[in-house]
Amino acid sequence: MSGWRGRTADVVLVPAVGLVAVVGLVVQSRGIATVAEWAALLVVLLSTGALYVRRRHPVPVGVVALAAIGAYGALLHRPGPIMLVFVVALYTVVDEGHLAVAIGLGLASVIAFAVADSYNRSPNTMNGATLLHAGWLVAVIAGVTRNRRAYLAEAQARAVVAEQRMEEEARRRATEERLRIARELHDVLGHHLSLINVQASAALHRPDPVRSEQALTAIKQTSKETLSELRATLGALRQAPAVMPAPGLNRLGDLIRTAARPELEIRTELAETRSLPPEVDLAVYRIVQEALTNVARHARATTAVVRVRPDHDDVLVEVEDDGTGPPGSPGSGILGMRERALALGGSLTTGAQPDGGFRVRARLPMRQDPAPVGEQM
Repeated sequence: MSGWRGRTADVVLVPAVGLVAVVGLVVQSRGIATVAEWAALLVVLLSTGALYVRRRHPVPVGVVALAAIGAYGALLHRPGPIMLVFVVALYTVVDEGHLAVAIGLGLASVIAFAVADSYNRSPNTMNGATLLHAGWLVAVIAGVTRNRRAYLAEAQARAVVAEQRMEEEARRRATEERLRIARELHDVLGHHLSLINVQASAALHRPDPVRSEQALTAIKQTSKETLSELRATLGALRQAPAVMPAPGLNRLGDLIRTAARPELEIRTELAETRSLPPEVDLAVYRIVQEALTNVARHARATTAVVRVRPDHDDVLVEVEDDGTGPPGSPGSGILGMRERALALGGSLTTGAQPDGGFRVRARLPMRQDPAPVGEQM
């Protein structure tokens, strides 16, 4: 847009300056009749035309305008309206940042103006026109310099603000990423280590060879899954490709089988739902995983039910148990589940049920409309 504004300004400004200079020449000379006056007209037109390239070549155009002043004065022996051409050229030199060159051109133009003005001035007459011209150039140089400095200061301030915003955004994203990694590590380690602890306790308190073998097998499988998910999480932290895809509904069956044990029956009620976006799919898995971890830790339950079903544009996730144990103090598990739901624009509620037990209920927006698929289990 700035390029178009510059070309539009040239289309309007340059002809206007040329018209004023030509009309001023005609009025000053009372017509154009002599060879010197025609030559002066040519100087006016050529110097005015040079203004079209003043932004690309500000210093050469300034020199051309200064030479035009000298030629005009030498031809007509007086200063004239061609000074307006020089003012525009000088303005551009200052505006483009060539302050020292602008001062030199201004001083040279004052000398040329004074020499031209001296032809028609008596020795005892004060050269007021020269002083007026000098004051005019000083005002131009000082005004443009002040405006340029203000513009540069404003641009620098905007750059500083933009850089601060970028740094704040980077810090915010880094914080969100750290929180995401922390939630992943908590969910992975908390769930699997809790299951290992439960299975190990069962094997120690019930020295039955069959059950001990089952417990050790479960511990082996759980530890293997723990290492796999931990490598995937750390791979994401290192910005390396994950060694395995993120878990979701397709792995919910493995999660249920791992969490189940002889004294705890886990039922699933999975309704047909649309394919979920990866972040929602992962959130469903982690919420179920954390809820079952809490059941294993605190509930003393014999039965747990996992429900996943669509509800319009949302997916509902519920985990209920019939536990009789104390709920325990609120920890980072429930907080992590709630953060996952809120991060996706959903919600999560937890609490004791009227008939006993505990329920976790999450509502997550599916956000996409792909084709329906069958049950993932």
